[in-house]
Amino acid sequence: MSSFIVEGGHPLKGSITPQGAKNEALEVICATLLTTEEVVISNIPDIADVRNLISLLQDMGVAITHIDDNTVSFKAEEVNFDYVHSEEYKKKAQSLRGSVMIIGPLLGRYGKAILPKPGGDKIGRRRLDTHFLGLCKLGARFEYVSEEKCYHILSPCDGLKGNYMLLDEASVTGTANIIMAAVLAKGRTVIYNAACEPYIQQLCRMLIKMGARIEGVGSNLLTIDGVEKLGGATHRMLPDMIEVGSFIGMAAMTGSDILLKNVGIRDLGIMPAAFERLGITLGIEGDDIRVNQKEIYEIDPFIDGSIMTFADAPWPGLSPDLLSIFLVVATQAKGSVLIHQKMFESRLFFVDKLIDMGARIILCDPHRAVVIGSGKFKSLHSANMVSPDIRAGIAMLIAAMGAKGVSRIQNINQIDRGYEKIDERLNLLGAKIIRTED
Repeated sequence: MSSFIVEGGHPLKGSITPQGAKNEALEVICATLLTTEEVVISNIPDIADVRNLISLLQDMGVAITHIDDNTVSFKAEEVNFDYVHSEEYKKKAQSLRGSVMIIGPLLGRYGKAILPKPGGDKIGRRRLDTHFLGLCKLGARFEYVSEEKCYHILSPCDGLKGNYMLLDEASVTGTANIIMAAVLAKGRTVIYNAACEPYIQQLCRMLIKMGARIEGVGSNLLTIDGVEKLGGATHRMLPDMIEVGSFIGMAAMTGSDILLKNVGIRDLGIMPAAFERLGITLGIEGDDIRVNQKEIYEIDPFIDGSIMTFADAPWPGLSPDLLSIFLVVATQAKGSVLIHQKMFESRLFFVDKLIDMGARIILCDPHRAVVIGSGKFKSLHSANMVSPDIRAGIAMLIAAMGAKGVSRIQNINQIDRGYEKIDERLNLLGAKIIRTED
């Protein structure tokens, strides 16, 4: 198990460019299964979850060519379904949450797919009903084969057919799967209450380049007219908004002056404004963000004086992946804030580690925590911690960077799943982070 040894209290200075978006990468890489032609994707983050997905597609028979560190060519002329039925495939797919988005392309192109129960962060219930209900609206049927511990999904003999559907929730991965199945279905598919995150928009734009017919991109009402086949395309991914938020949080906690370059301002949604309500000063310079936080930040109350609340919501609301960062950054602010994590009931359980570091936090229930800010830098002290998931792990790293003393964070492979060479990149800005093998 690897660990970070973090010496806190060092301000950061310089510039940093966010990696490509992890959540977009998982969608668009799976979409390459929809065509026999070459698809070239650039700005792919070199992180564990993405490397594992690319490796899985390669084992399935997709020709993979690494053009450079962050550009990859995919050519899925034929999928080896013998491998898809193998124990090795099931084991690999189970270890990766992103594998769930393989079923839409396989069902759309081949009329069949297999899904072992996918892995990913242990942050509470992560149901797949939206995926299956949407695919069933297109005519697919599925069954759970208990001896294989897998879902088997099949299209009718005459193929998938377009249909109207109202999704039971605006699931991002569910919407992605349904879109990828629908682009090759016969007739028109209308998806209402579709997720409309920038990464879904990016998936749609790439599919349109490949020949798909999709209207309503950017809204929660998508209309898809199926086509017989898709071709190749080139696609550049967006910057990772969660990494942008992580860097803003690090700068605020350490009283730093850093420039975030090429952040994709128009696709950050409400996030910059939310950080400003937390009291953090952001300077927008074209497509860059300057964070120059020399003084402690003060939380804005609501206009009526009531306590500020940050809650996750479907786009364009605040991403649930950001709430762990907002929570830890609030521990040093002047004022109090309520963090309401609506989507996942296990995401706030890491706060006991922050309490051990001296943070004043009341965990009201699995979904809500009140943070009473200290109103000063370096109010936290060092601690030994274990990262339970990607977002809690980065929140622990932010806390350690802003704390007095030397902290140890174990199980950092969780952080590596979502952040590319994070220790090396932060050390170039003045952080003191050492990676060790326990």
